[in-house]
Amino acid sequence: MNINNILSELEAKHPGESEFLQAVKEVLVSIEDVYNQHPEFEKNRIIERLVEPDRIFTFRVAWVDDRGDIQVNLGYRVQFNNVIGPYKGGLRFHASVNLSTLKFLGFEQTFKNALTTLPMGGAKGGSDFSPRGKSNAEIMRFCQAFMLELWRNIGPDTDVPAGDIGVGTREIGYLYGIYKKLAHENTGTFTGKGLEYGGSLVRPEATGFGALYFVQEMLKAKKIDIKGKTVAVSGFGNVAWGAVTKATELGAKVVTISGPDGYIYDPDGISGNKIEYMLELRNSGDDIVAPYAEKYPNSTYHASQKPWQEKVDIALPCAIQNELDVKDAETLITNGTICVAEVSNMGCTAEAVDSFIEKKTLFAPGKAVNAGGVATSGLEMSQNAMHLQWSAEEVDKRLHEIMKSIHEQCLKFGKENETYTNYVKGANVAGFMKVARAMIAQGVI
Repeated sequence: MNINNILSELEAKHPGESEFLQAVKEVLVSIEDVYNQHPEFEKNRIIERLVEPDRIFTFRVAWVDDRGDIQVNLGYRVQFNNVIGPYKGGLRFHASVNLSTLKFLGFEQTFKNALTTLPMGGAKGGSDFSPRGKSNAEIMRFCQAFMLELWRNIGPDTDVPAGDIGVGTREIGYLYGIYKKLAHENTGTFTGKGLEYGGSLVRPEATGFGALYFVQEMLKAKKIDIKGKTVAVSGFGNVAWGAVTKATELGAKVVTISGPDGYIYDPDGISGNKIEYMLELRNSGDDIVAPYAEKYPNSTYHASQKPWQEKVDIALPCAIQNELDVKDAETLITNGTICVAEVSNMGCTAEAVDSFIEKKTLFAPGKAVNAGGVATSGLEMSQNAMHLQWSAEEVDKRLHEIMKSIHEQCLKFGKENETYTNYVKGANVAGFMKVARAMIAQGVI
């Protein structure tokens, strides 16, 4: 496999898609050795087939705002690979959404879903529509217009969307409501639904919970106890909320959260009522964390800065892609941070990841760390198919088992010696091997 040739050809075909090319390069570098040990992969042109989505839907979404004016947005669905199961991946509604981002997320989702051991393929979708500042009626009209274009191409055994940035329970409700009416069926076509109509307990916090279960396993493998460790978290949405909640339950002390406006440092730890206040901040619609420092005066607010300058034991980027760069990585390494885990998708730049691996810092990528979210979505699909609902304890138990299994796969394929495990390589190789073997078994399609 000639990685440079593959990347050059991809860049020529898809110029400017930097996020997508970054994700592909990370995987190809990780799997190069094992790929070259299997001539059947080259014979079947697995890489050339794997880096191109099965199909991409791009469509216009026209809707009417509360003033009666017509607004036009772009909608997308990238169905990347369904060799293991139905396409599965979230919808993102945000002004920054573009095809490069969605292709990178769909590509990552393919391997992430393979790691869960559940039968799910990889997909992603969304729109450059932002719910922020819109009324409920406007969001409903947009969701209905969006689904009018997409509904024929999704279904419980075809493609099962979920939420992502800008798509929460409210948006899923509107999307599923119009889908159900158009398709004349009431099935588990969406995950992240409300509990009243097929949603799963533990789903809102699952990504954060799963991430901490994975981090706990990473530390256990190094004979380190998570109890008493200090943790820096970025973001303050559902993912960060779940991570803060579970980290606190496991005995760690979370000292930071962040927003687009800056970050909060709370030396007393973010626990108890403070965690509940995170939900108030998130639901306020202002998208800022500054009010936290006003409510809890012993904390400090740092405007227009990231939390990675604080001296902590564990760093958990939980916000958005490439939020932790190489300078941040160097600061964390200098400060003696023992573990960094991407809870956001591709939360670290490629240079930051290289720095962690070079310095043998305990580091794990998002496709392994944050797989708890889609794993619990898979559990929601199972509950829907059986027309029942499991208890929170049952879902959490299954989630914990899945995260332990993912960690074991990463150890199997990523252990370089007795002292260091390359979790990036482990996650990529484990996911790739499952997808590649399934592709060969099913022929050229």
